[in-house]
Amino acid sequence: MENQKVEQDLLREVNRLSTRSLWMGVLFLLLIVMALFHLFNWNDYRLAPDTDGSGDDRTFISHVEDFVMEDFPDTEEGRSAAFGQKLIMETAKYLGPNNEYGEVYSGNHLSCNSCHLDGGTKAYAGSYVGLTGIFPMFSGRDGKVATLEDRINGCFERSLNGQKLPKDSEEMVAIVSYMAHLSKNVRIGDRIDGQGFVEFTPPDRKANLRNGEQVFQAHCVACHQQDGQGIWKDDTQKSEGYIYPPLWGHDSYNDGAGMGRMLTASKFIKGNMPLGVDPLNPILTDEEVYDVAAYINSFDRPIKANKEKDYPDLTLKPKDSAYPPFADSISPEQHKYGPYNF
Repeated sequence: MENQKVEQDLLREVNRLSTRSLWMGVLFLLLIVMALFHLFNWNDYRLAPDTDGSGDDRTFISHVEDFVMEDFPDTEEGRSAAFGQKLIMETAKYLGPNNEYGEVYSGNHLSCNSCHLDGGTKAYAGSYVGLTGIFPMFSGRDGKVATLEDRINGCFERSLNGQKLPKDSEEMVAIVSYMAHLSKNVRIGDRIDGQGFVEFTPPDRKANLRNGEQVFQAHCVACHQQDGQGIWKDDTQKSEGYIYPPLWGHDSYNDGAGMGRMLTASKFIKGNMPLGVDPLNPILTDEEVYDVAAYINSFDRPIKANKEKDYPDLTLKPKDSAYPPFADSISPEQHKYGPYNF
């Protein structure tokens, strides 16, 4: 019995020593791991707070109004983006009919800034902020997944009434670089508030051109003039473009442009006109912008060639796209002036 007790005491002591050794081993391993973390600067690899897990410590924005313009870096990319900004702000000077720099790509003296206000940084004015992160995207008008370059060329052929920029040209690369500079604090794939235009509810009636003329006289002639032809920066140097662009006539956007559509024009006018209005507290009502958009688009303007090739799937054609062919039996006049209750 005495030998059995000694054996039990000895077994308990062995177990106690084994447990202590185990914990000492674990502690030793932890010390080694901590030393290795310190040795290899583990802190350099920790994810920054408030990011998407990419390790990027930028503060991402969720509204165009939160955008803050940053200086262009002194790099090849930065210099390209700076040139792109010039092309956006002074399109006619560098690419227009009277430019002194090279080939003509813009068929009128408008600038991209005529619609994409403040160089594409203004909320609810077709902002470029975040744009590079949502392309490529499907385009019903093109009938395919379109690149950002495709979308830019759509503006050149329609709003600027010109021709496509070569996709590998210095000018195209610069414009895309500028848009990328504006978009770097927006998460890729995010659509943020302030892109596009304000909400607009079209009246359930045909637009009234007489009312539209009255709205134009009251709110638009100071900048766009009585004849709708705008004001040149310098009428002796047409390549400088306009302070306020023409809204119709030979030097305006053509009939294939987005602004030639009633609902698109109404949204733009509501959120941005008269110039300087707070887009979320507009001056003009839905009724007024509806009628004045119709009045503006009732005048002659350049004709876009080959519009019949737009929207290969006609069921995707917007109701306010006023040129044939159509997928329905609605008249072209109703497509142009409403009502859009079909």
